[in-house]
Amino acid sequence: MKVIIDTNSLLSLVRYYLPFDKENILLNFIKEKIEIGEIIIIDKVYEQCTYNSKGLILKQLSFLTDKSFLKKSKTPYKTDSLLAPSPAKFLRMVENQFVVPVQRKKITEVEFEVRKNQHLEDADTKQIILCLNLTKDEEDVLLVTEETAESNDNKLFKKIPAICSELNISCITLPELLKMYETEDFSILFKK
Repeated sequence: MKVIIDTNSLLSLVRYYLPFDKENILLNFIKEKIEIGEIIIIDKVYEQCTYNSKGLILKQLSFLTDKSFLKKSKTPYKTDSLLAPSPAKFLRMVENQFVVPVQRKKITEVEFEVRKNQHLEDADTKQIILCLNLTKDEEDVLLVTEETAESNDNKLFKKIPAICSELNISCITLPELLKMYETEDFSILFKK
C-alpha cells in the first residue's frame, strides 16, 4: 500500500499527536513508513512544509531535513514531469467536473485558464495525479488529507475528497490512517 499525505495532515500529526508521543513510538513509525516508501511526501507538499506554520513540520520531523535520509527514502517525490495517465481526459475533467460551476461563472475565460494552470501545478492536483499513476500500476493507494468535500471556501475547484470521489481514489483523514496502522505500540493514542 502507498499513502500520499498532504501538508495539513502532517501539520496535524506534529501539532496534535506527536506531543503525546513521549517515547517517539509514533514518530519512529512514521519515519520508517516514509523511509520504506509506504508514506510518500511529494515535492510540492515538502515545499509547503518549509514555510507552513514557520516550518513547524520540518522542525518536529527533523529527519525530513537529513540529506542522507531524504536520499535513501527518495523524499520528496519529484512531480515536475508527472502527467495524468490520460492527460486529455484529466484536463477535460478539471475543466468540467472538478470546477465549482458557481465560481466558474464569476470569472472570464482568460482568468479561468490562468487559474486552471495554477491548479494543475498545485500540490493537491499533483498528489491526485500521483495516485492515478500508482493505481494504474496496480498499487493500493490512499490519499490522506484533512480537507472535507463539503465546504469549498468559494474556491474555483473542488476539494481533494470531492475530486477523489469522482476518480475512485480512496481518501481518508489522518486519524483514519493511524487507526488503520494501529498497533499495540501506539494504541494509547486511541483509547477513549
